[in-house]
Parts: sequence; C-alpha cells; structure tokens
Amino acid sequence: MTAEQLHALIAAGLPCDHLEVTGDGRHWAAVIVSPAFEGRRAVQRHQMVYATLGARIDNDEVHALSMKTYTPTEWQAAQAAGAR
Repeated sequence: MTAEQLHALIAAGLPCDHLEVTGDGRHWAAVIVSPAFEGRRAVQRHQMVYATLGARIDNDEVHALSMKTYTPTEWQAAQAAGAR
C-alpha cells in the first residue's frame, strides 16, 4: 500500500474537500475534511473512513491509521487558528 493508493481509496469512498495521507507503508496518518462528517461524532467519522477501506483494514494491509477528521467549517476554523 502506498500513500497514493490509500488516498485514492479514501477519496473514492468519501466526498473530501481536503485529504492528506502520510506514512511508511503500514502506519498512516490522514487529515480528512468531508461534508459527510456533519453532525457526526469522532468515532462515527472514523468508522466511515474504515468502511471505505473495508477488507484492507481486516487483512492488516493498513496496520494503523491515525486520523484527524473535520467538517469543512471545522477545517476553516482550525486553519484560522493555525492548527493542523
């Protein structure tokens, strides 16, 4: 699995206004901004991302994925505050 492949999988499963993926091939970090996250708690957002990865999570193709998930409004506020 490459960062580009993981990026493509997430983008194919969720509408993303912004998506960053970094990692070393097994351990990944992602910043995901999606309007689909509106009204959902962090756990629900993560479940949505895991659902886009399906069996790749189950078969350990993606061993660890650390996520920061934002709605577009939350992302704008985070950017204004200098957070990432």
